[in-house]
Amino acid sequence: MAKEKFYITTSIPYLNASPHLGHALEFVQADVLARHARLRGKNTFFLSGTDEHGAKVMRAAEAAGKTPKEFVDGKAKIFLDLLSKLNISNDDFIRTTDQKRHWPAAQLLWQKLYEAGDIYKNRYKGLYCVGHEAFVTEKDLKDGFCEDHKKAPEPVEEENYFFKLTKYKDVLKKKIESGELQIFPEWRKTEILNMLHDIGDISFSRPSKDILWGVPVPGDATQTIYVWCDALPNYISALGFGAENDKKFTQYWPADAHVIGKDIIKFHTIFWPAMLLSANLPLPRAIFIHGFIRVKGEKMSKSTGNVIDPFALTEKYGADAVRYYLSHEISTFVDGDYTEENFERVYGGSLVNGLGNIVARTAKMISGFPEIEKPDDVALQRFPIRKNLDFLQAEAGAKSFEEIPPSHLADGFIWPAYKKEMEKYEISAASEIVFAFLRRLDEYIEAYQPYKMKDKPEDVKIILWHLAYSLASAAWMLKPFLPATADKMLSALGVDPDSEEPWTKFKVSEVPHLFPRLLKK
Repeated sequence: MAKEKFYITTSIPYLNASPHLGHALEFVQADVLARHARLRGKNTFFLSGTDEHGAKVMRAAEAAGKTPKEFVDGKAKIFLDLLSKLNISNDDFIRTTDQKRHWPAAQLLWQKLYEAGDIYKNRYKGLYCVGHEAFVTEKDLKDGFCEDHKKAPEPVEEENYFFKLTKYKDVLKKKIESGELQIFPEWRKTEILNMLHDIGDISFSRPSKDILWGVPVPGDATQTIYVWCDALPNYISALGFGAENDKKFTQYWPADAHVIGKDIIKFHTIFWPAMLLSANLPLPRAIFIHGFIRVKGEKMSKSTGNVIDPFALTEKYGADAVRYYLSHEISTFVDGDYTEENFERVYGGSLVNGLGNIVARTAKMISGFPEIEKPDDVALQRFPIRKNLDFLQAEAGAKSFEEIPPSHLADGFIWPAYKKEMEKYEISAASEIVFAFLRRLDEYIEAYQPYKMKDKPEDVKIILWHLAYSLASAAWMLKPFLPATADKMLSALGVDPDSEEPWTKFKVSEVPHLFPRLLKK
């Protein structure tokens, strides 16, 4: 029986600047979902990449005294380094300057839209914001300036190709309303439908004399393909769309989730699906829309000097600490706030004194025995761990604790609640379920106080079995979030991190210290 497939993508960051913490947020969120899909046995393909053409890149390269290619090669390497530093498990990385893989796919998609009668030439007169790489209207401006880039747009009049986006408004509306194209979070639907209501046909090319750095329009060297049909096709070009052997495209398309920021909603929920409809290709199944990271309530920007460098943060605290903050402390679908003080508080509280302490404490007690073997079911009932877990009863949907299988709470209770949140892509809520469970384990230790039961070693073993099994279960659930830490937890308990065999015994040879304490300033 073939495995269920799961294809997930990040958006492709624009290479006019270096990565910031917002990029790290999206990479981590997508990675959590990809790793979880793999744990569920799905045939998973995870794509990231970079958007490298356009006027902004040309201007940034010129300012840096480099050719566009030299500039984007350097920036792409930095983004690849960040993916590595954050332990992101992407299977591929596509660059829009890749003339072997990407250009043919972008040009083929253009050709399909043209053959469908959806591309036409027209003169365009409007205001062009270089910062957005898009035409804007007066209503998008404040006192004549772009609010995001603090610059007045340039008046432009030129002949462009256009895409008949309006042709697909009605069918897109139905697909979004029906949930055929799922939107996460659901409340974004209204915003998207309002955008769709006012949408018109869109400019699909720019004169090559103005933008030489890009993909040429098929059959017309005077025009360069504009960003919509240049950048968005990365999701299919990486799969070999249009290649002689497009087995990967057939296997993985449509995407199960595009993970994007709220600033590019229109392009991914309206432009891209309309292009796919025109080309007679399946729509992505879901669009996952996250918010921004703000710093002390303000948007990150170079002008205010509050851009957070994810490399420096990872170097200081470690990849898993940064992953924890981004997946647990930042709400999944709304804006979140970052301050250095809060990061340090979370690191010391939830990781050093929380997760790190309960693992070290349990491992130290288990290390006093050669090994801890699974007790029989009758013995397990003598020191039930689940009496401290009332908070999860409603989440699990059980009417009473008696309905939970007598084996172990982690199997009978935590997993359903965790799985329920992950299926809704509620990453931070799923993470909190695991950490709430871990916090209850300290209460469990204090409830039975095994460290005072030296004259009852068999009773102690039962308690330690509960603790070890619960920590191993928590580690398994934390694999998508804190992969390196989860593997350390399992190894510390004598469990092969890659094995899916049932746990029957635990053995501790070394007490782990998962998160080092920070030296006080």
